[in-house]
Amino acid sequence: MRHDHLIDTKQLSRADIEGVLDRAAEIDADPAAFADRHAGKLLGLMFYEPSTRTKMSFETAIKRLGGDIVDMGSVESSSVKKGESLADSARVVEGYADALVLRHPSQGAAKMVSDFVDVPLLNAGDGAGHHPTQTLLDLYTIRENAGLDDLTIGIMGDLKYGRTVHSLAHALTNFDTRQHFVSPPSLKLPRSVRYDLHEAGANVREHADVEDVLPNLDVLYVTRIQRERFPDENEYREIAGEYQIDLDTLAGASDDLTVMHPLPRVDEIAAEVDDTPHAKYFEQAHNGVPVRMALLDSMLEER
Repeated sequence: MRHDHLIDTKQLSRADIEGVLDRAAEIDADPAAFADRHAGKLLGLMFYEPSTRTKMSFETAIKRLGGDIVDMGSVESSSVKKGESLADSARVVEGYADALVLRHPSQGAAKMVSDFVDVPLLNAGDGAGHHPTQTLLDLYTIRENAGLDDLTIGIMGDLKYGRTVHSLAHALTNFDTRQHFVSPPSLKLPRSVRYDLHEAGANVREHADVEDVLPNLDVLYVTRIQRERFPDENEYREIAGEYQIDLDTLAGASDDLTVMHPLPRVDEIAAEVDDTPHAKYFEQAHNGVPVRMALLDSMLEER
């Protein structure tokens, strides 16, 4: 994969994606073979929003490659509190690191920062925009469980604000997939995302009820209703808890259905589902390490 920065999944071809996933599979099979490939390299972490899985898996990934991190820390303890701009902060951290990882609440933040830095920049989520590294680990999980061609996938929940949804939907247009989007009317895919998917030739259908499509699905990708993205608290309260998956729901599903979730979950998937063969969301979280190792290995290797 020959890119200076990874900002969104629209910049990735099928060959790019398969290259990362193949390298992740090699790492998964023999992590020791990659243990010191990037000894002495430093990864700069700039997280302007809370994160558990993404931040920890990036830190784990660079350390397993023999490198280490420099962490800007919380916004409250950084010079952001003194009024430092995002561009200036990125330029400062760039001076300490060989690559940067940025998460920011503003859509387009990663693209803006990419114009100011010369080291590789990986977008770890920009508001309701994109989350490409999450998408790559999602695709890895899908490929391991259901394959990536002749695939019928349902994506359910917050499709309006869900950056993981937007990134995954775009990436899936590189493969032979049928995409079904399930959400309440107020959380449907943004018009701009639907337009891009149709322009890419995607087979897209929208539904209000998961039961309408569940028997036909190979994969069900469930997302959280993102309270923090709602401009109106009352709008969130009207929808919260409306879309849930439990054992009764899955009674109508194929025995081979793969259920995924980018996490954290609130109440979208009942805990009783965790012990079924369908549940792959904790495996999905684990896959963040080999996939992000593969990404860092590729991008640092190019330099």
